[in-house]
Amino acid sequence: MTAMPPKRTTKISLPTSTLPKSTELDATHWLPAERLGQIEVDPPLRPWLIGKGLLTQRIKEACGARFGRKLVHQWPGLLSPALQSSLKVTDTAGLFREVALCCGEEPLVLAQTVVPDSTLSVHPWLAELGETSLGETLNELTGVERSAYEYARLPPEEALSSRQALRGRAHNERRDSVAEPATLWARRARIRLRGAPLLVREVFLPALGRAEAAGRHDA
Repeated sequence: MTAMPPKRTTKISLPTSTLPKSTELDATHWLPAERLGQIEVDPPLRPWLIGKGLLTQRIKEACGARFGRKLVHQWPGLLSPALQSSLKVTDTAGLFREVALCCGEEPLVLAQTVVPDSTLSVHPWLAELGETSLGETLNELTGVERSAYEYARLPPEEALSSRQALRGRAHNERRDSVAEPATLWARRARIRLRGAPLLVREVFLPALGRAEAAGRHDA
């Protein structure tokens, strides 16, 4: 019998969630991996998008002791028709969770998860992860299937929302001097946990390109 992950109780609330309560998260046009080679991607970002291995572990290695996780928000919400189609479920509601992977106070990636109610009823511990890495947790379990990644550029309004929602007070004074990106790259995959589906999406923030430099500085 596989042990369930420990319950985490520490939660960090940031100003706003980067995912709207309307949960139209899947309205974006997603591309298969083979199309990614036909699209211009910043060279420092491409290895992060297509690299193998757990993203959390790769960021840990790049960032060193400055690595951290923050639970941005977790809430119950309605599943849009697009999400129902992506998950291949008839559930009308589910659990939404968003965690920031950070280097120091700088967020590098937003890890977003959608768990339909039918999956949550079978695996209620998914609601108790807190800041624990979902990817690392699933890596220790059996009966986990993951689809190939799909990729998308997020629209400007979501790019701006993600940056602003995760800025700490320490960054406020330099906000005007930081150029906001026109778009943010993201990737998603569908996961089946012993047959029960969930959807994960990772949004890559501009600071990710500086992670390796930060890690070398701390080394």
